Amino acid sequence: MRLAILGTRGVPPNYGGFETFAAELSTRLVARGHEVFVYCRERGEPTWNGVHRIELPAIGHKYLETVSHAWLSAVDALRRNFDAVLVCNAANAFVLPLLRAARIPAAINVDGIERRRRKWNLLGRAVYAIGEAFSVSFANAVIADAEVIASYYREQYGAAPIVIPYGSEFPREEDSDVLARLGLRPREYVLYVSRFEPENNPLEVVQAFARLKGAPPLVMVGKALYAPALAAELARHANERVRFPGALYGADYRTLQRNALLYIQATEVGGTHPALIEAMASGGAVLAHDTPENREVGGDAVGYFRLRPVETLSGTLQEWLSNPTHRERFRSLARARAAERYSWERVTDAYERLFESL
Repeated sequence: MRLAILGTRGVPPNYGGFETFAAELSTRLVARGHEVFVYCRERGEPTWNGVHRIELPAIGHKYLETVSHAWLSAVDALRRNFDAVLVCNAANAFVLPLLRAARIPAAINVDGIERRRRKWNLLGRAVYAIGEAFSVSFANAVIADAEVIASYYREQYGAAPIVIPYGSEFPREEDSDVLARLGLRPREYVLYVSRFEPENNPLEVVQAFARLKGAPPLVMVGKALYAPALAAELARHANERVRFPGALYGADYRTLQRNALLYIQATEVGGTHPALIEAMASGGAVLAHDTPENREVGGDAVGYFRLRPVETLSGTLQEWLSNPTHRERFRSLARARAAERYSWERVTDAYERLFESL
């Protein structure tokens, strides 16, 4: 098949979960003999690991970057004779009527319930609400990465989403030198990974960690692309105990995951978060914000904390830091659950079947 993925920043993956998803899925589809094109915002080589990169510009603005790039991508797709197109993110659903009018089969991965993110103003939330409605009205298939998200679309719109999660496998590889570069030792740091946005609660994690006595360093991996005030507030907390190495990808990211004493997942919006299942797959001792989505992913293989109305993260962290037997039991449970439920090959199987049906 001749397939396209649009709505992400592109490949290679250097931003977030959708970019990792596009990279993992596209390369596996190529390995199975399909021709795959990924629309990209940044400059690079014409191909990456066998995947064709189509570079198009975007308006560099919080509210316009994604939609401007998606629109140009959809217009470009009209002339390329694709067998199917995968659109990522409900905010990009406005391109679906165009693809449908051109009789190009299109599926959309709606991500989480994005209009609940605190970073969006009234206009941003309205765009996402319209995107949800367009997704169920114009896509040939709606994909949710978690049952919680699928249930929302069933109840709100009477839709019948297909549930396909993300994968979590790490490649077999030697650790990079990132620990030495950051002055860290294996199993002697706590790790947080996410974009620094309000609903991902980076500041709340830092504040909870500050209450602990004698804890190992907290490593905050991520960046605040569109939240300068939050970035400035976080910077005031930087010291030897709380470190901000920026956004890390590839072998550096995987090395940090594999060697963390504890991993904290503090997101409150979204479906299956790739960093969470990757932490589980790496054999991590994982503490997750107690949301329905995180509960669905983690089950009884991770620990949970609350941030509102009563913050329990400090106490939970202290308990886990002082109990190595407890941590090791959860490491084993997390690794087994990730291996059972979150395989990139099974994810690719599901998408391949979907594209063939379209």
